[in-house]
Amino acid sequence: MKSILITGCNRGLGLGLVQQLVNLPSPPEKIFATCRDISKATKLKEIADKNKNVQIIEIDLKDTTRYNEIIAKVEEQVGDDGLNVLFNNAAIAIPTTIEDVEVDTMAEVYLVNTIIPVMLTKAFMPLLKKAAKKKNEFGIDRAAIINMSSLVASITENTLGGKYAYRCSKTAINAATKSMSIDLKKYGIMAISMDPGWVQTDMGGSNAKIDVETSTSNIINVLQSLEEKHSGQYIQYSGKILPW
Repeated sequence: MKSILITGCNRGLGLGLVQQLVNLPSPPEKIFATCRDISKATKLKEIADKNKNVQIIEIDLKDTTRYNEIIAKVEEQVGDDGLNVLFNNAAIAIPTTIEDVEVDTMAEVYLVNTIIPVMLTKAFMPLLKKAAKKKNEFGIDRAAIINMSSLVASITENTLGGKYAYRCSKTAINAATKSMSIDLKKYGIMAISMDPGWVQTDMGGSNAKIDVETSTSNIINVLQSLEEKHSGQYIQYSGKILPW
């Protein structure tokens, strides 16, 4: 792929994905990494300083009125080649039980984890369509939308309950991903939901089973193996297809 935009890159999985991409034998020509506050994205800035193909875009994605600014910055760099991959990674998790869940909490988590990825995808459609026209085979070298999900989004695998705001928001983005895969197939754009595993990040906590490098390196391997048959699927970092 020539270009990719990843949201939420100041730390955790987003930062890890950028690091993995720049270390590839043939890294993307353009890596766009968004963050809310560049002054707090020290490690991301270090990567960008060492790699000219990494461009940081500072923006609060909650402000959907500013999406035209992101589009303009990316379009200026990619031109008629369009954008190959939109990776909706940014997310939040607020612990909730049925006894303490609040309307404001549900709304906040839904905004970040579900609404923003859908609206950002809508905004990037023109550039994704441009990229899709350049090739015929489905995959990240053509045009793809990757929505970061979670194993807790699986209704089938839910044996523990709880996590109302986070679980519901990630199940919702899974539903949106499936619709995207159907609606955008005619344009040659694929869409998948990705489970990164239980990762040792600020969100996942120190007791998580895998580190960021393990998760993100496997995610990149999965992305590079995607074919048309994978569009509309819910895939774990290991490559395993998960039940909805």
